Amino acid sequence: MCKEPSRHPFHGGMKYIANSASLEQNTPLLDASRFANSHLTARGKPGAKWWERPDFESQGSLPSTKTKWGNFNMMSLVWLLATAGLVVAGVVYQFFSRQHYKHYEDVLGNMCDERARMLQHQFAVSINHVHALAVLVSTFYLRAYPSVLDQDTFAEYTARTSFERPLMTGVAYAHRVRHAERDAFERMQGWTIKTMHSRESSPAYDEYAPTIFSQETIGYLVSLDMMSGEEDRDNIFRARASGKGALTKPFRVLESNHLGVVLTYAVYKEVIPPEASVEQRIEAAAGYLGGAFDVESLVENLLSRLARSEDIVVNVYDITNSSEPMVMYGPEAFSECSLLHTSTLDFGDPYRKHHMQCRLSRQVPYPTLAIGFAGGVLSFVALICAMVYNAHMHVKKVEEGYRKMEELKVQAEAADIAKSQFLATVSHEIRTPMNGVLGMLQMLLDTQLNPAQQDFARTAQASGKALITLINEVLDQAKIESGRIELEMVPFDVRAILDDVLSLFSGKTRGEGIELAAFVSERVPSTLIGDPGRLRQIMANLVGNSVKFTERGHIFVCVHLCEDIESVQMSGNDALVKDAFERSKASSIVSSSTLSGYSAANKRSSWDLFKLLLANEGAKACVSPDSQPSEVKLFISVEDTGIGIPSQARPRIFKPFMQADSSTSRMHGGTGIGLSISNCLVNLMGGQMGFDSIQNVGSTFTFTVLLRRGGLANPSVGSNTKLCFGETLPTKFKGMKALVVDGRPLRSEVTKQHLQRLGICVKTADDWNAAVDELSNTRNFVRVGGASSSIGEFHMILVDKDAWGLSTGLNFPAAVQESMKKGKRTLSRLETHHPKMILMATHMAASDLEKAKLMGFVDTIIMKPLRARMIAACLEQILVPCDNDEQGCPLEEPRNLRRLLSGRLILVVDDNRINRLVAAGALKKYGADVECADSGKAAIAKLHPPHRFDACFMDIQMPEMDGFEATMKIREVEESVNDKEFVDEKAIDSGEGRKRWRVPILAMTADVIQATYDECVRKTVVVEAAVNLELLHINMKLLEYSLQSLKDHIFELDFGHVK
Repeated sequence: MCKEPSRHPFHGGMKYIANSASLEQNTPLLDASRFANSHLTARGKPGAKWWERPDFESQGSLPSTKTKWGNFNMMSLVWLLATAGLVVAGVVYQFFSRQHYKHYEDVLGNMCDERARMLQHQFAVSINHVHALAVLVSTFYLRAYPSVLDQDTFAEYTARTSFERPLMTGVAYAHRVRHAERDAFERMQGWTIKTMHSRESSPAYDEYAPTIFSQETIGYLVSLDMMSGEEDRDNIFRARASGKGALTKPFRVLESNHLGVVLTYAVYKEVIPPEASVEQRIEAAAGYLGGAFDVESLVENLLSRLARSEDIVVNVYDITNSSEPMVMYGPEAFSECSLLHTSTLDFGDPYRKHHMQCRLSRQVPYPTLAIGFAGGVLSFVALICAMVYNAHMHVKKVEEGYRKMEELKVQAEAADIAKSQFLATVSHEIRTPMNGVLGMLQMLLDTQLNPAQQDFARTAQASGKALITLINEVLDQAKIESGRIELEMVPFDVRAILDDVLSLFSGKTRGEGIELAAFVSERVPSTLIGDPGRLRQIMANLVGNSVKFTERGHIFVCVHLCEDIESVQMSGNDALVKDAFERSKASSIVSSSTLSGYSAANKRSSWDLFKLLLANEGAKACVSPDSQPSEVKLFISVEDTGIGIPSQARPRIFKPFMQADSSTSRMHGGTGIGLSISNCLVNLMGGQMGFDSIQNVGSTFTFTVLLRRGGLANPSVGSNTKLCFGETLPTKFKGMKALVVDGRPLRSEVTKQHLQRLGICVKTADDWNAAVDELSNTRNFVRVGGASSSIGEFHMILVDKDAWGLSTGLNFPAAVQESMKKGKRTLSRLETHHPKMILMATHMAASDLEKAKLMGFVDTIIMKPLRARMIAACLEQILVPCDNDEQGCPLEEPRNLRRLLSGRLILVVDDNRINRLVAAGALKKYGADVECADSGKAAIAKLHPPHRFDACFMDIQMPEMDGFEATMKIREVEESVNDKEFVDEKAIDSGEGRKRWRVPILAMTADVIQATYDECVRKTVVVEAAVNLELLHINMKLLEYSLQSLKDHIFELDFGHVK
């Protein structure tokens, strides 16, 4: 039976710092002064440094900080705010009140102007009609011979056209009669000329203006002398002198006793040119046409036709004499009203001036909006004043509370520092003896022990590792809760991490017959950048839980690109989702689409979806690496067929220290913090974690992580970069052909992927007949990339022990022979090439081993879980002799480390005798010469130039002088010697190269506190690497990586004496 080469898992969360001399000359990664002067650091950094003793006595209560308000009289501020509020309220009231009254002023003005325009328009129309009558009289009475106009005609005409003059009470024509013509005129008219007021015969005047034609409404004016009235006489004089209409001042109309005015037009006996003089106009005047306007009736009729006329009070004034305006319409007295609007009236007489005044009929309403806003401002200011006053009273209480809080803060900081010191001390004090125990147990296992003694030693070693793991989990949980955990960014290979995780649990799964397998998509880059230790911790936690709760079936880990999963989900969602009731009902039915045949909680890892994923990935395989994004989002699933998670326990599954079965009689152990830590780590890595579970069927945990692409897609990662988690697989199997016989296509695909990683061309057969066809054909073609090539002869045939059922694969050789006999075919390939028959099994009992040899599997048996490195080691034993000079052979790692350390003189400095023995034993195992020192002072004495040491492993925590201080003093001595030699060489000027003393110093520590790592980084000028003591025996491969990183810069140049 072929077993895997010795390979020890990486335990603990140790960090490595591999800094060369060139790094030391650059700017430090952290500002030392700022780091040292701050008690609290950024997120992900420690809050205390155990190597610096805090001075609690000097940290008194901080002085209470007083703001500007503290020294200000708060009551004065309240009064100031109140005064400012009153001023602002007054301004706001004035503004909105002004707007309120302005609104009413605008409304009043518009209404008044509208009425004035209408009155003026109506008056203008009437004046035009009077003018037209004057032209009519001049034409048909004065210039017509004989005259065709008499009283009856005039009365009838004016009566029938009165609708054109609705504002006038009547019109009349007065003829101009000189005194010499009076007698003749009276005899012709048949009546004497009378005065207007006494209606008696008019006394003698130079001329008269008796009315000869009148409208029937004012027939009483006939024979009355219009010039007998003083106002009318002046009106007549102005009318004939100007040639325009002239108005009288207001007077009481005789019949109606209403206020009115008379409009007078001069009637000329001939056409007067516009440029005629006043004398010419007076001489040409033959009579006068007048019309009486009842102003009160006129305005009243006008207002009655307007809407809302009752809202305002209208007055019409004659303001020819501005000192004594005469009321033409409206009341004499007004009620007190603040709003008044005046509109100018133009009635066509330039001598007479009129205007209209309008007032609101009631008081203007109070400006409620202004009052509301002003009240709001006052309320707001009052509220602010109350708040300021209350705040002043509250500030006094807060200041007192702040003073007490500062005292508590100092105490809390001291407690935080004490907690960090306690964690560092506990970690160191527990790990130091445990490292000694584990180291000595490993050294004991390297000696000749009988099987019982080996079993005792391995059991003790496993218990010690379990205790270390528990300590790591508790410390990780504490760091997560305090937000002081951080992630690395180093290159690694996720396939190597999966192989390492499978190796960790291979023993238990083999013993219980559980199928454990892993599949990584070809689209996942071979080099990724992230935190491999934390990713391995998550995977190991999930796989460990699956192993713990699974008794039969399989545990399957798959890694794909998240974009491939999403594209398949979008195109074939029906193949992914299955009703929970149907899955629960089908739990007892064996399914051929899963890895082991047992139903799973989710169809994501079933063969139906796997075919879609493989087809999708094959279509995208031709994408150029240069066009791919720099970030990669991985989708990782861990599927098992265990007991599942009860529905009532699912909400608390990610809570720390919570388990699905928390009873004291539970069947499975554990602390209940593994999933909580994993979930937090996934969130820190930019992903999410979830799960599907069906009780008594199984669980499938999935999570995503965001990583950076390494290699060609990321120029910052060179091709020669050493992978933290990675391995070089041998190339000696490239071009070989293999036939995989397995009845389960999903399991067959997993086997095919591991073989293809070794460069082997693979064909698969899912039953006996297909296998016989492959073996009997003389030529077979297989698709390799985009071309078709001949498969040639098979070099190996790999058969799964449970290919078609329990132990059915053992019968494969006999079944093939029987099938060939029935078909009368010859197995040309078996007869001519004799390929190796290899059996793959999860569990092999002693009876199965004997049966396998009898059935023809005499070459080797590969025990699952499959890993490429393990398969390569097994194939090397049966196919190709191991080439010791091949650098890619994984079995040569201890020899590479031996070549690195052989003959080197190394100083180990530690105050603990057990730790010195462990470190010295580990280094001597690989050929190094070791000397020990028990203190920092002893190390300074041994490393004083000149000396023969090639490297130094120094403990950080030592009494009297710790590792940091000792290293600093060693560097000071080396610099002093180097400077002195430089001066001497400059004086001699021999031209030869000089030696610079700078021995590589590797810091050793047993704790995992982040502060220790930060201090190593801060003091890069003195510390090259941090190595955990457990590493010296448990995992020499990682020690080789740490030393190899230094070798690239220092060891190859005389191992510590750089020329």
